[in-house]
Amino acid sequence: MTSKYDTIVIGMGPGAIFFAYEMIQKNKNKKILLVEQGKRVENRKCPIEEIGKCVKCKPFCNITSGFSGAGAFSDGKLSLYNEEDDDIYVGGELHKYVGIEETKKLIDYTDSIYLKFGADPKLEGTEHKTEVREIKKKAKKEEITLIDIPIRHLGTEKAHELYKKLEDYLEQNNIDLMFETEVKDLIIEENEAKGIIAHNVKTNEEEKIYGKNIVIAVGRKGANWLVNMCNEHNIKTEAGVVDIGVRYELSDEVMKDINKYMYEGKFIGYPGPFKDKVRTFCQNPSGFVSSEVYDEGINLVNGHSYKDKKSTHTNLAILVSHHFNYPFNKPIEYGRNIAKNINELGNGNIVVQRLGDIYRGKRTWDEELKNNKIKPTLKSAVAGDITFALGYRTMTDILQFIRSMDKVVEGFANPENLLYAPEIKFYSNKVVIDKNFETSVKGLYSIGDGGGMTRGLMMASASGVQMARNLMNKE
Repeated sequence: MTSKYDTIVIGMGPGAIFFAYEMIQKNKNKKILLVEQGKRVENRKCPIEEIGKCVKCKPFCNITSGFSGAGAFSDGKLSLYNEEDDDIYVGGELHKYVGIEETKKLIDYTDSIYLKFGADPKLEGTEHKTEVREIKKKAKKEEITLIDIPIRHLGTEKAHELYKKLEDYLEQNNIDLMFETEVKDLIIEENEAKGIIAHNVKTNEEEKIYGKNIVIAVGRKGANWLVNMCNEHNIKTEAGVVDIGVRYELSDEVMKDINKYMYEGKFIGYPGPFKDKVRTFCQNPSGFVSSEVYDEGINLVNGHSYKDKKSTHTNLAILVSHHFNYPFNKPIEYGRNIAKNINELGNGNIVVQRLGDIYRGKRTWDEELKNNKIKPTLKSAVAGDITFALGYRTMTDILQFIRSMDKVVEGFANPENLLYAPEIKFYSNKVVIDKNFETSVKGLYSIGDGGGMTRGLMMASASGVQMARNLMNKE
């Protein structure tokens, strides 16, 4: 392994992977290094599957760290775009840098790569336009917007297989992959990026590795690290956002029309009195609620949906977007504090509560869960009261949204439905970048979810493709 590279990429999520893939297509002679604190995708195993509880793996959670990033243990949905619409409604702000039409071309190209490596050719949400229009009408009456886009569902277990093929492809084409290695710091001299300081977590050794270009692709898992780097090296940022909410679990029967006609419904509302943006995210038909560990042992809730293994429940996130500015502009710290408080209520675990108990102003008890029609699919979740820590504003937004959704999807507000917390999507204060994705530091670039450009597998992947093209066009 050489200590001098054309490009060093920090992280091995979809953005990094697709950057490396595209660089291979453009110039196989470029020396590329990807650095990741987690493990190879084939070595990423979660103990919950065997022992039924989170043990907070050290030094890093296998759910959130490793080749392919946190997306490998999600349900693996690729959000595309509606050809009839003149805008991009899902996935962040990539289109603001490259234009809407170019973004659509990037999505098509990126999708073709996923298909090449084994993605299911079937698209969800394309066959029932009339039925979807009717649901849209009902939603509109409640001042809720339903985003109608095609979805390609990889499935949690199939995503692992696909990313393993990509991992092999990169190595076969001379991309250097450095695993179980933290980037302790950036090497920046006279406002120009020169390299990284890498720390091997197994050997405890550090080394300086130099590169002409440094690309930050750390994902949401690395948002806190990115904030620290930006503060330390005066990398320009602007006000960011944190999404705080719950994982909501209800019967497949209630969600049968959404599951059948769309697979995933993306609903957005602005309920009173606060008018915050509230949205559904990551819907998992016949899926399973899961947990994942972030920095400092914070336990967050998520959801999986497999191709083969099925439950009788649908789970989805209900997230409230919170923006902060002067005098407080620390969205990550705010979200982390909420997460820590909820974890404490659950003795380090995810807390689950019945919707009806919240309406009645009481906590949920274990015995009540045992007799509940909706049985928790996350067996390690602890019955309790999430309202102690989630916050009045956030809780009010979520409850108002659920009430409105009940008029769109009958049974959405069933008192036996379950709320798990905390579900938090971390983004750093948004990194300021130019049209080439270059930060205020020369030779330092930012892509993907961590820096606030994208949200989700497809857009993060597409940003990696564009990053490679940007670099090649500069030469």
